[in-house]
This record gives sequence, C-alpha cells and structure tokens, in this order.
Amino acid sequence: MIGYGFMGAAHSVGWRQAPRVFDLPADVEMSVVVGRNAQAVADAASKWGWAESATDWREVIARDDIDLVDIVTPGDSHAEIAIAALDAGKHVLCEKPLANTVAEAEAMADAAARAAARGIRTMVGFTYRRVPAVTFLRDLIAQGAIGRIAQVRASYRQDWLVDPEMPLAWRLQKEHAGSGALGDIGAHAIDLAQFVTGLKLEKVSGVLETIVKERPLLGSGSGLSGTAAEGYGQVTVDDLAIFTGRFENGVLGSFEATRFATGRKNALSIEVSGDKGALAFDLEDLNTLSFYDRTKPNQTQGFTRILVTEPDHPYIGGWWPAGHMLGYEHGFSHQVKDLVEAITEGHDPHPTFAEGLQVQRVLAAVEHSSENESAWVPVGSDNLAAAK
Repeated sequence: MIGYGFMGAAHSVGWRQAPRVFDLPADVEMSVVVGRNAQAVADAASKWGWAESATDWREVIARDDIDLVDIVTPGDSHAEIAIAALDAGKHVLCEKPLANTVAEAEAMADAAARAAARGIRTMVGFTYRRVPAVTFLRDLIAQGAIGRIAQVRASYRQDWLVDPEMPLAWRLQKEHAGSGALGDIGAHAIDLAQFVTGLKLEKVSGVLETIVKERPLLGSGSGLSGTAAEGYGQVTVDDLAIFTGRFENGVLGSFEATRFATGRKNALSIEVSGDKGALAFDLEDLNTLSFYDRTKPNQTQGFTRILVTEPDHPYIGGWWPAGHMLGYEHGFSHQVKDLVEAITEGHDPHPTFAEGLQVQRVLAAVEHSSENESAWVPVGSDNLAAAK
C-alpha cells in the first residue's frame, strides 16, 4: 500500500478484516506500506498490521513478492504510480477520483487496458458502492421495484471547512487534489448515481464556488483536521459544487457537493424516483434504506424503513446476526472481497479504470460549465482533455 494517512488506515482495516470474515479464494499478505517519512510510515505499519515499511515506492513495485499495489496517496501521484505498477505486472487498486485531470485518467485507463490483456486487473476505490444498503438499492432498481426512473437527486454534504481558520490542507490545493468538493466528494455522488441507476451522465450544467479563499498555512494535520502554522495561503479549489446532469435516457439528476453544509458531517445521500415508487439512502444512517411503493393502496402508502442487516442482503452473510449494525469501515472489507475474487476468477472488478475515467470526464465537464456561465457541456467533449 502506498500512502498511510486517513484512507491508508481505512484500507488497512479492509485488508486485515476481509480474509477473516469472508472465505476468500486467495491468501492476502499485508506485505509493505510505503510513505515518505520513514518513522511515520514505520509507526503506521506497526499500528495497522503491515509486515514492513518502506520509503521508495519504485523499489517496492519492482519486488517479485508484490502482486498488488493499493494507491491511497493524493491525486497528483495516482497516474505515475498506477501506470508504473501496471507496467510492472501488478494488479492495482487506486483511490478516487482516479486522477487530477482527464489526460492523466486517460493514460491510466490505457495502461489498464494494456495490462488487462496480460491478466492484470484494476479497480477504483468508490467504496460506497459496497455499503450493503446501496448495493441493495441498486438491485431493487434493476428488479423494477420503482418502475421507470423519472428523477435522481444526489448530494454529498460535509461541514469540516465551515471554520475559516481550518488550515490549508492538501485537499485545498489544486496542484495536489485536482479539485475541491467536486472531485473529493462529488465524485462519490456521481459514481453512486450512475451505479444504482445503471445510467451514464451525458451532459452537465453547473457552478463552483470557493467560499473561503484564504486560509492559515498547515502546521500538522491528519485526516480532515489539522493545526495552523504562521501565515496564510490561497485556496485554489472549490468549496461548493452544484450541478444538473442529464442521463443517457434523458432523465435529469441534481447534484450537490459541499464542505459548507453546517451540521452535516458525512451526508452522502441519493434518492431515485420512479413511476412505481422511490428509493432513498443517506450514509449518516447507513444500515437503512427508505422504499416508497406506489403500487400499494392509498391508505397504506408511505416510505418504509428497511433495515439492511438480514443474512440475504448484500455482503451481510459474512458478518453479524440481523440488526447488529455495520459501520463505515465495512465497505473497505467488501472492496477487498470483490477485488480478490475478481483477480482469482480472472475477470475485471468494478469500478474499472475505464469507469473511473468516465467519472473524471463528468468532473471536467462540470468545471468547464462553471467557467462558461453554467452552459450545458457534453461529458467527454474532445476539448476537455486538454483543458482539464
């Protein structure tokens, strides 16, 4: 695993738990974790269960005893590491968004396609697909539970930047993060909407806003918190993204990604309305799903709360008895399960790098729209690869 911060901790839990909970078709060895600070990465290895630590990722991916590389670094290094690992014959799991630009994502997808011809697999870490309630929502839509889809609403709202004195972490710098709320959390909302509906976004119209344009320089930080140093620096990414998207079948979707939703800590939500019903999910209540069935008599219609903890719900069979809740970290174990099974069975896991590229193109189209008075922009326009 390359990187060891917030996402490194979450991925480590997934790698450690999955082989103990699920009957995986291959053994998983947590061989080495890589970071720039030798002492810090050694401490992370000890804490999270890695056999050893290292500071040179190039040396690690060249090792014969490494079969898979898990990339949890900031977006500015995804392309270089992933392409090198694929060329070295390693399977690759890469955190989202796939890259910082469409051009980088295209290069990664091309490398993945070349590697696939040699049996090398890739996956993008859109982990929320693997929350059991989300996977079940997708299954219900595919089964026709809400009929013909009429409208989609998706949002990801957090509030960790409401304080203007929150320091200038790497997520607030375009050269490291690529974009702000749009790419960091909006990418999840985009992927979730496309995943549960089975539909791709074809064009978008949106606007981006940077609410606090200057912040204290970062002294030290971990995850989504930090302490300030002396001086101030410019925020070069968006704090808020709001856009409308039209799916390939003509259905409209509304999207919001914000770090300024006061009181919302990690509210990834989606609601899909159809002519026979509706389904809704909120990550802040991740064990439940709301289902409205229009085919019932008027006297008994209303949203039903489904507790998604039964053994026959997606992924649940490996865990606890019904009603014993799962949490944020369990999606990372499900990610490991699906990835290891796909590699050993010889097929591509989802989402692939090609799917990650498609989300990257949506992000670029939203940025382009915002820069052009919210004009409608087709996803994948030829001019966006060079511009973004």
